[in-house]
Amino acid sequence: MSRLPQRIVCLTTETVEVLYALGEEQRIVGISGYTVRPARARKEKPKVFAFISGDIEKILAVKPDLVLTFSDLQADISRDLIKAGVAVHAFNQRSVEDILMMVETVGRLVGAEERARVLVSELETKIAQTRSAANQRIVRSGRRPRIYFEEWDEPMISGIRWVSDLFEIAGGENVFADLASLAAAKQRIVDDPQEVVRRAPDMIIGSWCGKHFRPERVAARAGWAAIPAVRDEQLHEIKSAVILTPGPVAIEEGLTELSALFDAWANRYHPAQFSEGRH
Repeated sequence: MSRLPQRIVCLTTETVEVLYALGEEQRIVGISGYTVRPARARKEKPKVFAFISGDIEKILAVKPDLVLTFSDLQADISRDLIKAGVAVHAFNQRSVEDILMMVETVGRLVGAEERARVLVSELETKIAQTRSAANQRIVRSGRRPRIYFEEWDEPMISGIRWVSDLFEIAGGENVFADLASLAAAKQRIVDDPQEVVRRAPDMIIGSWCGKHFRPERVAARAGWAAIPAVRDEQLHEIKSAVILTPGPVAIEEGLTELSALFDAWANRYHPAQFSEGRH
């Protein structure tokens, strides 16, 4: 008789993504309404919760033997589920290394350790290849692009640690790296918009969770015309479902998008070095 969980509810998209990648999706009996990856999960699995709100009775109705949650943002529902007698595992990944650890832990929870190790190995290969290509770009161009990442606009919130990690791997530099290790969004608020002007990023990347990034609004902020990124029209969007999801997608797709942006930046401002590097 298997003692592994058979009826799992995933209240964040990244654990759904991992279980599908491991071929263990049959264990999932409920997901968050914000699940986006894989797309088929939204058709196959019942939505039993939003992200920080919903009816606990919908979760209990699917009779889970394990619920997977994320961080203090889901502390209340985790508490209520535990009080209701449900086993809960709360993840709290904040860095790229934490994402890899999360994948391995999910694998252990469902008895798919070897498949999880294979997945992690594939992600590590992606990281190594991206870093190698980035190092070559840096040698040719002479420097890394400096990035301001905006997670939200009102108030202005800078990027969390795994986003900063992705920048470093892809060959960029987070101008607010000093804030990236702070877990709570309110701790990463940029109180003074002129501080972005002073830090002079070469590129601004927006990922306003839940709404479209509006580069024209960013460019129109008082004094921001002096920022190199604004002056050179280097304002870009990466979807939050890609870069703000602390799961494999951030590595598989997030790094690819960042590398393309950084390559284009380097080729635009240092074309001679890139031409020399090709011959």
